[in-house]
Amino acid sequence: MNIAAKKILLKTRKQVFGEMLGNNASIFQGEGFEFAELREYAYGDDVRKIDWKTTAKLRKPYVKIYHEERELNVVVSTMLNGSTWFGTERPKSEYMAELVALLGFSAVKNSDLFSHIIYADKLYHYSKPSKKIFSVGKELEEALNFDPLGKRGDFRGWADTLFKRVKKKSLMFLISDFVGEVDLRLLSRKHDVFVLIVRDRFEENPRPLGYLRLVDPESGQSFEGDVGSGAMMAYKKALRANDQRLYRHLRKNGIRYVKLFTDEEPFAKLTKRMR
Repeated sequence: MNIAAKKILLKTRKQVFGEMLGNNASIFQGEGFEFAELREYAYGDDVRKIDWKTTAKLRKPYVKIYHEERELNVVVSTMLNGSTWFGTERPKSEYMAELVALLGFSAVKNSDLFSHIIYADKLYHYSKPSKKIFSVGKELEEALNFDPLGKRGDFRGWADTLFKRVKKKSLMFLISDFVGEVDLRLLSRKHDVFVLIVRDRFEENPRPLGYLRLVDPESGQSFEGDVGSGAMMAYKKALRANDQRLYRHLRKNGIRYVKLFTDEEPFAKLTKRMR
């Protein structure tokens, strides 16, 4: 294991095992033992669930709803296409690898099954579900050692592959910079989906660069010319439009999401958003 992987592993393990990242053990409701809420009786409810004390007090039948106690299947999938190679503080791909470790340790701590999937223009890696702590280190290395250069991001193929390959209902974390057309409707109907948008601050607020030569990290094609204020304004307008479409889509389909920047610590922000 290289030095970068060891540093991330030690840091994320200390954070997660010092404080739990979210309370994922009871997000599904069903026939468990942990009390969730009271609600008014509806036709077809099991009469054995009626809370007679509340029913007598409110003069309407009420039933108790419980959180289901079940083992979660936690799936973390990273879209490691060429654009994730970029970063002013550190590459987005490295930041995404840290997120894999955070979420993996969280799943292991909760005694849930953890698996990791790497995708770009096609499926590159799919680990078997595991509860073993060593599996987190293995998947961190897989993400760090993956070379995203020259790989285009196929969001449609990503969603289709996850829908077909992940059979069991899962808590699914999708990690990407999400620049492109995204459709997660089918996936969100089958799984509980949480989107992690990873960006570098320079991407969102770039400054004029002058005359230079650029290379597209996905296609390898180069551009040489003046990247002035006009080009930057057009770029920022296009990115805002991309994000507005993305946010509308996620909210419409009940998908939780958080945006994370490469210069900030992800643990506190994720903990707050998960609760």
